[in-house]
Amino acid sequence: MYTKIFRAVIIGAPGSGKGTISELICKNHGCVHISTGDILRQNIIKNTELGRKAKEFIAAGKLVPDSIVTKTMLARITEVGNRSYILDGFPRNIAQAQALEAREQIDAVITLDIPHDVIIDRVKHRWIHAPSGRVYNIGFQDPKVPGKDDVTGEPLTQREDDKPHVVARRLELYDELMSPVIAWYKEKGLVATFKGKETKEIWPRMELFLRDRMNA
Repeated sequence: MYTKIFRAVIIGAPGSGKGTISELICKNHGCVHISTGDILRQNIIKNTELGRKAKEFIAAGKLVPDSIVTKTMLARITEVGNRSYILDGFPRNIAQAQALEAREQIDAVITLDIPHDVIIDRVKHRWIHAPSGRVYNIGFQDPKVPGKDDVTGEPLTQREDDKPHVVARRLELYDELMSPVIAWYKEKGLVATFKGKETKEIWPRMELFLRDRMNA
């Protein structure tokens, strides 16, 4: 375990394995995983005021506004306190990045560069337990009982936006949305990019990077 506080952003396309990589980082280095998607999902399930607002935008096919996302994420960072963390899904544009910069000193921006065709093939085999957000990949990370969540035994579902033609469009939108953010962080010398097709290929290199950066 490291004594240095390490604050990082992880950026990757839908289906790139951001969640899995974030879990590995937190497990091995004692970080807190702060995911925009997880926070909004849990609030929607609990029917909180935030959840109701977010659901309106999501149901209309719109992004949750910056004001809501930024306020929510900065509040969660405050709750985490003096601990290392990985931000997942935030910031998603320059305005959010500037709001974060005004509050926090980010040590690294980790980007995952996975070929789009690999992602499209991967997500069509992805099944989720919607209430918890647990993800299974058939042929790679199978549930113990086919079609059932390992923890609750409840049925798994496949998201509508995991269909190949929808995924392809989501990847295009991701590139349009996140390219300026990555470029903004590159100017600050914070970006470390990891290319590959699978987590097991990327992780050893990322682990070396993390050890070096956390010991700096």
